Amino acid sequence: MAAKDITGAAPAHVAIIMDGNGRWATARGWPRLVGHRRGAERVRTIVEAAPDLGIRYLTLYAFSTENWKRSTEEVIGLMTIFARYIQSEAERLSAEGVRLRFIGSRYRLDKKLQKLMAGIEEKTRGNDRLHLTVAINYGGRDELARAARKLAEDVAAGRIAPEAVDDAALEARLDTHDLPDPDLVIRTSGETRISNYLLWQSAYAEYEFTETLWPDFTADELGAILSRFHARERRYGGALTA
Repeated sequence: MAAKDITGAAPAHVAIIMDGNGRWATARGWPRLVGHRRGAERVRTIVEAAPDLGIRYLTLYAFSTENWKRSTEEVIGLMTIFARYIQSEAERLSAEGVRLRFIGSRYRLDKKLQKLMAGIEEKTRGNDRLHLTVAINYGGRDELARAARKLAEDVAAGRIAPEAVDDAALEARLDTHDLPDPDLVIRTSGETRISNYLLWQSAYAEYEFTETLWPDFTADELGAILSRFHARERRYGGALTA
Protein backbone atom coordinates (compact mmCIF):
# COMPACT_ATOMS: atom_id res chain seq x y z
CA MET A 1 0.00 0.00 0.00
CA ALA A 2 1.36 3.43 -0.90
CA ALA A 3 2.09 5.82 1.92
CA LYS A 4 -0.73 8.19 2.67
CA ASP A 5 0.34 11.42 4.35
CA ILE A 6 -2.51 13.52 5.67
CA THR A 7 -0.59 15.24 8.45
CA GLY A 8 -2.48 18.33 9.54
CA ALA A 9 -5.89 17.12 8.36
CA ALA A 10 -8.75 17.49 10.81
CA PRO A 11 -10.46 14.25 11.89
CA ALA A 12 -13.82 14.21 10.15
CA HIS A 13 -15.09 11.46 12.46
CA VAL A 14 -14.34 11.36 16.19
CA ALA A 15 -15.59 8.52 18.37
CA ILE A 16 -15.59 8.85 22.15
CA ILE A 17 -15.85 6.30 24.94
CA MET A 18 -17.50 8.43 27.62
CA ASP A 19 -16.08 6.83 30.75
CA GLY A 20 -15.87 7.91 34.38
CA ASN A 21 -19.34 9.17 35.24
CA GLY A 22 -19.78 6.83 38.18
CA ARG A 23 -16.31 7.47 39.59
CA TRP A 24 -16.84 11.21 39.24
CA ALA A 25 -19.96 11.01 41.41
CA THR A 26 -18.50 8.52 43.91
CA ALA A 27 -15.47 10.73 44.50
CA ARG A 28 -17.89 13.46 45.61
CA GLY A 29 -19.96 11.17 47.79
CA TRP A 30 -22.92 11.24 45.39
CA PRO A 31 -24.93 8.40 43.82
CA ARG A 32 -23.54 7.11 40.51
CA LEU A 33 -26.63 8.31 38.64
CA VAL A 34 -25.71 11.90 39.50
CA GLY A 35 -22.54 11.34 37.52
CA HIS A 36 -24.49 9.93 34.60
CA ARG A 37 -26.78 12.96 34.60
CA ARG A 38 -23.75 15.26 34.63
CA GLY A 39 -22.27 13.21 31.82
CA ALA A 40 -25.40 13.75 29.74
CA GLU A 41 -24.99 17.49 30.27
CA ARG A 42 -21.38 17.20 29.06
CA VAL A 43 -22.64 15.64 25.84
CA ARG A 44 -24.40 18.92 25.04
CA THR A 45 -21.14 20.86 25.51
CA ILE A 46 -19.15 18.60 23.22
CA VAL A 47 -21.88 18.40 20.57
CA GLU A 48 -22.06 22.20 20.46
CA ALA A 49 -18.28 22.51 20.10
CA ALA A 50 -17.74 19.76 17.53
CA PRO A 51 -18.68 21.58 14.28
CA ASP A 52 -16.47 24.58 15.09
CA LEU A 53 -13.57 22.15 15.66
CA GLY A 54 -14.03 20.69 12.17
CA ILE A 55 -15.76 17.51 13.28
CA ARG A 56 -18.57 16.36 10.98
CA TYR A 57 -19.21 12.97 12.56
CA LEU A 58 -19.29 12.35 16.29
CA THR A 59 -20.04 8.91 17.72
CA LEU A 60 -20.56 8.44 21.46
CA TYR A 61 -20.51 5.17 23.40
CA ALA A 62 -23.42 5.50 25.84
CA PHE A 63 -24.37 1.94 26.85
CA SER A 64 -22.65 -1.31 25.93
CA THR A 65 -24.02 -4.83 25.63
CA GLU A 66 -22.05 -5.59 28.80
CA ASN A 67 -23.58 -2.73 30.81
CA TRP A 68 -26.69 -4.83 31.49
CA LYS A 69 -24.55 -6.49 34.20
CA ARG A 70 -24.81 -3.32 36.29
CA SER A 71 -27.36 -2.98 39.08
CA THR A 72 -31.01 -2.84 38.07
CA GLU A 73 -31.26 0.61 39.65
CA GLU A 74 -28.38 1.96 37.58
CA VAL A 75 -29.63 0.42 34.32
CA ILE A 76 -33.15 1.80 34.80
CA GLY A 77 -31.68 5.17 35.73
CA LEU A 78 -29.52 5.23 32.61
CA MET A 79 -32.47 4.38 30.37
CA THR A 80 -34.45 7.19 31.98
CA ILE A 81 -31.59 9.60 31.34
CA PHE A 82 -31.45 8.52 27.68
CA ALA A 83 -35.19 9.11 27.26
CA ARG A 84 -35.03 12.52 28.94
CA TYR A 85 -32.05 13.53 26.81
CA ILE A 86 -33.92 12.71 23.61
CA GLN A 87 -37.03 14.56 24.77
CA SER A 88 -35.15 17.64 25.97
CA GLU A 89 -32.70 17.90 23.09
CA ALA A 90 -34.85 17.06 20.08
CA GLU A 91 -35.80 20.62 19.16
CA ARG A 92 -32.36 22.07 19.85
CA LEU A 93 -30.54 19.41 17.84
CA SER A 94 -32.92 19.85 14.94
CA ALA A 95 -32.56 23.65 14.98
CA GLU A 96 -28.77 23.42 15.06
CA GLY A 97 -28.54 21.12 12.06
CA VAL A 98 -27.55 17.99 13.99
CA ARG A 99 -28.59 14.62 12.65
CA LEU A 100 -28.98 12.08 15.46
CA ARG A 101 -28.99 8.36 14.90
CA PHE A 102 -28.44 5.30 17.08
CA ILE A 103 -26.44 2.12 16.62
CA GLY A 104 -26.71 -1.13 18.52
CA SER A 105 -29.40 -3.75 18.95
CA ARG A 106 -32.70 -2.28 20.14
CA TYR A 107 -34.56 -5.45 21.06
CA ARG A 108 -33.83 -5.21 24.83
CA LEU A 109 -34.71 -1.55 25.06
CA ASP A 110 -38.03 -0.32 26.40
CA LYS A 111 -40.61 0.14 23.64
CA LYS A 112 -41.20 3.76 24.63
CA LEU A 113 -37.48 4.47 24.39
CA GLN A 114 -37.34 2.77 21.00
CA LYS A 115 -40.20 5.00 19.83
CA LEU A 116 -38.39 8.13 21.05
CA MET A 117 -35.22 7.03 19.26
CA ALA A 118 -37.03 6.41 15.99
CA GLY A 119 -38.85 9.72 16.29
CA ILE A 120 -35.75 11.88 16.71
CA GLU A 121 -33.95 9.97 13.96
CA GLU A 122 -36.77 10.83 11.59
CA LYS A 123 -37.02 14.43 12.82
CA THR A 124 -33.32 15.13 12.23
CA ARG A 125 -32.83 12.94 9.15
CA GLY A 126 -32.29 15.88 6.79
CA ASN A 127 -29.67 17.66 8.92
CA ASP A 128 -26.05 17.72 7.83
CA ARG A 129 -24.06 20.16 10.01
CA LEU A 130 -23.08 17.41 12.46
CA HIS A 131 -23.82 13.69 12.32
CA LEU A 132 -24.21 12.58 15.93
CA THR A 133 -24.38 8.84 16.52
CA VAL A 134 -25.11 7.36 19.94
CA ALA A 135 -24.29 3.71 20.64
CA ILE A 136 -26.91 2.13 22.95
CA ASN A 137 -26.92 -1.59 23.72
CA TYR A 138 -23.95 -1.71 21.38
CA GLY A 139 -21.01 -4.09 21.27
CA GLY A 140 -18.53 -4.52 18.46
CA ARG A 141 -18.64 -8.32 18.63
CA ASP A 142 -22.43 -8.32 18.68
CA GLU A 143 -22.49 -6.01 15.67
CA LEU A 144 -20.12 -8.26 13.74
CA ALA A 145 -22.13 -11.36 14.65
CA ARG A 146 -25.36 -9.70 13.48
CA ALA A 147 -23.70 -8.61 10.23
CA ALA A 148 -22.34 -12.14 9.66
CA ARG A 149 -25.81 -13.55 10.29
CA LYS A 150 -27.30 -11.22 7.67
CA LEU A 151 -24.61 -12.30 5.20
CA ALA A 152 -25.31 -15.96 5.89
CA GLU A 153 -29.03 -15.40 5.35
CA ASP A 154 -28.39 -13.57 2.07
CA VAL A 155 -26.08 -16.35 0.84
CA ALA A 156 -28.63 -19.02 1.80
CA ALA A 157 -31.38 -17.11 -0.01
CA GLY A 158 -29.25 -16.73 -3.14
CA ARG A 159 -29.10 -12.93 -2.88
CA ILE A 160 -25.30 -13.00 -2.82
CA ALA A 161 -22.84 -15.64 -4.02
CA PRO A 162 -20.41 -17.09 -1.44
CA GLU A 163 -17.44 -15.88 -3.49
CA ALA A 164 -18.84 -12.33 -3.34
CA VAL A 165 -18.49 -12.21 0.45
CA ASP A 166 -15.70 -9.75 1.14
CA ASP A 167 -14.88 -6.76 3.35
CA ALA A 168 -17.33 -4.53 1.53
CA ALA A 169 -20.16 -7.06 1.81
CA LEU A 170 -19.72 -7.36 5.57
CA GLU A 171 -19.27 -3.62 6.05
CA ALA A 172 -22.53 -2.95 4.20
CA ARG A 173 -24.35 -4.92 6.90
CA LEU A 174 -22.83 -3.16 9.90
CA ASP A 175 -24.81 -0.66 11.98
CA THR A 176 -22.46 2.04 10.67
CA HIS A 177 -22.80 1.16 7.00
CA ASP A 178 -23.68 4.76 6.10
CA LEU A 179 -20.94 6.39 8.20
CA PRO A 180 -17.23 6.88 7.50
CA ASP A 181 -14.78 5.03 9.73
CA PRO A 182 -13.59 7.02 12.76
CA ASP A 183 -10.31 8.87 12.35
CA LEU A 184 -9.83 9.32 16.07
CA VAL A 185 -11.08 7.39 19.11
CA ILE A 186 -10.91 9.07 22.52
CA ARG A 187 -11.42 7.38 25.88
CA THR A 188 -11.81 9.39 29.05
CA SER A 189 -11.13 8.37 32.70
CA GLY A 190 -7.62 6.94 32.35
CA GLU A 191 -8.61 3.47 31.16
CA THR A 192 -6.57 2.25 28.19
CA ARG A 193 -8.81 -0.34 26.57
CA ILE A 194 -11.36 -0.13 23.76
CA SER A 195 -14.13 -2.11 25.50
CA ASN A 196 -15.66 -3.75 22.44
CA TYR A 197 -16.21 -0.40 20.68
CA LEU A 198 -16.27 -0.09 16.88
CA LEU A 199 -13.90 -3.03 16.46
CA TRP A 200 -14.17 -3.25 12.67
CA GLN A 201 -14.43 0.48 12.02
CA SER A 202 -11.42 1.49 14.13
CA ALA A 203 -8.85 -0.70 12.39
CA TYR A 204 -6.81 2.36 11.38
CA ALA A 205 -8.11 4.95 13.84
CA GLU A 206 -5.76 6.97 16.00
CA TYR A 207 -6.30 6.67 19.76
CA GLU A 208 -6.12 9.14 22.64
CA PHE A 209 -6.53 8.20 26.30
CA THR A 210 -7.05 10.96 28.83
CA GLU A 211 -7.16 10.81 32.63
CA THR A 212 -10.06 13.27 32.66
CA LEU A 213 -13.38 11.82 33.77
CA TRP A 214 -16.16 12.38 31.24
CA PRO A 215 -18.16 14.95 33.30
CA ASP A 216 -15.00 17.11 33.42
CA PHE A 217 -14.10 16.71 29.73
CA THR A 218 -14.19 20.12 28.06
CA ALA A 219 -14.25 21.53 24.56
CA ASP A 220 -10.78 22.96 25.25
CA GLU A 221 -9.39 19.51 26.02
CA LEU A 222 -11.02 18.14 22.89
CA GLY A 223 -9.35 20.93 20.93
CA ALA A 224 -5.97 20.07 22.45
CA ILE A 225 -6.42 16.41 21.50
CA LEU A 226 -7.29 17.43 17.95
CA SER A 227 -4.13 19.54 17.81
CA ARG A 228 -2.07 16.48 18.68
CA PHE A 229 -3.96 14.48 16.08
CA HIS A 230 -3.07 17.08 13.44
CA ALA A 231 0.63 16.40 14.07
CA ARG A 232 0.33 12.67 13.42
CA GLU A 233 1.13 10.97 10.15
CA ARG A 234 -1.38 8.27 9.27
CA ARG A 235 0.16 5.66 7.00
CA TYR A 236 -2.48 2.92 6.90
CA GLY A 237 0.21 0.24 6.81
CA GLY A 238 2.39 2.13 4.32
CA ALA A 239 6.02 3.16 4.71
CA LEU A 240 7.24 6.35 6.28
CA THR A 241 7.12 9.29 3.93
CA ALA A 242 10.34 10.94 2.97
